[in-house]
This record gives sequence, C-alpha cells and structure tokens, in this order.
Amino acid sequence: MKKALGILGGMGPLATADLFRKIVLNTRASHDNDHIRIYIDDNSSIPDRTGAILRGGPSPLPAMTDSLRKLEACGAECIIMPCNTAHYYIDELSSLTNVPFISITDATADFCKRTFPEKTACILGTAATLAMGLYDKALSKAGVPFIKPDEEDTRRLMRVIYDGVKAGAPLSSVAADWDRVLENGRARGADYFILGCTELPIIAEELKTPGDFADPTYALAKAAIEFCGYETV
Repeated sequence: MKKALGILGGMGPLATADLFRKIVLNTRASHDNDHIRIYIDDNSSIPDRTGAILRGGPSPLPAMTDSLRKLEACGAECIIMPCNTAHYYIDELSSLTNVPFISITDATADFCKRTFPEKTACILGTAATLAMGLYDKALSKAGVPFIKPDEEDTRRLMRVIYDGVKAGAPLSSVAADWDRVLENGRARGADYFILGCTELPIIAEELKTPGDFADPTYALAKAAIEFCGYETV
C-alpha cells in the first residue's frame, strides 16, 4: 500500500530542498503519477539545534512539534527530517505521535554497512551531532568502524556549515577548511566520510570533492521511498 510522506523541514531550507530532490530523482517513475505524495513543512524559524544542545539556547522542540502537528493534519503516514542534529529530539517527537519517523542515522548506518563493508568511516557533522554521539550507536549496532574529528577539525566543520552553506556565502570561502578536515581524516585512517550534516552533501557536490562519501540525505531518501511502498532507481 502506498503511503504519503511528511518532511519536517527548514533545518535548513536548502537541505530540505536537497532531500526532496533526491527523493524525486531516486523514485522509479515513468510519469508524474508514479511519484510519492509528499507534504513539506519548511519552517526555517525552528531554533538552531546545536545552540540549544550545547549552549542552552532556545529549544527547537516546540516549533518542531508544531511542524509535526501540521504534517499529521495533512495526512503524512511517515515523517523524515533533513537535519542530522535534529535527531537528538527524535525520541521525544516520536512519543508525541503514532506516525512513524524514519531515522537518518539508522538509514545511513545500513547504507555504510552495505556499501563500505569492513572500511572505517569518519563522521562529519555539527559540534552537537559529534558531541552527543548521534551516529555512534547506529554505526556500532551495524558493526561499522568509525572515527570522529578532533576539536580543531570540528571547529573547521562548523565554519564550513554555518559560514558557508547556511550563510549563503560562496563555498570557495570555506574550501580550505573543508579540504583540511578531509586530509586530516584520511591521515587518521578514514577510508570514507559520512556527511553527517545535511549541508555537507551540498558542499561536497558543489566543490566536486574527490573521495568516497556516505550521503545521509541520499540514504534517508532511499529508505523513505521504500517505506512508502515505491521502488528506487
């Protein structure tokens, strides 16, 4: 049975658009009617997740709950979030609804296990995603070996994410930080990188970065397509 999909978006808007694009491109379809019915609440006013988790900033949970209620009212039968750090709140959100959430971390761990067997991942993401170990449990459960950036590389990643994509700046302005993070990860034994912030696949694509990557946005898109009863390409 086909299911309607809800995207709890706005975290950030470009990442939301990237997820929608990847769902459409990876759904097997010969015409418009073969695609998933998708409801998107692109609420860019949701407070910053990293600021809330690490610095005691305003909680995003009330605004995320409001988006959840809107998606329920539309008729969404499963929900996904194009923000890795937002998955810190996924258990609380799930407890508020009977509509299932599909986890980006679980989808990515499964992708890594199938695509890069026995190879070591380096998790890239926001300071909150890394500090709270949002990927650690899913990767460990799947048997995926991994490392994480040190503090300096985490600061570089935050500049790449916040001063680059989220600021709408030319990505060439953060290219040096991006390249250094990857260089250091490889030196420490990383075989590939998990782009564990939904802004990072955009950077890797725009800068035409060479190397092996696991794109959580792509993994989540594929998992959502299959959950909704459609075929992937």
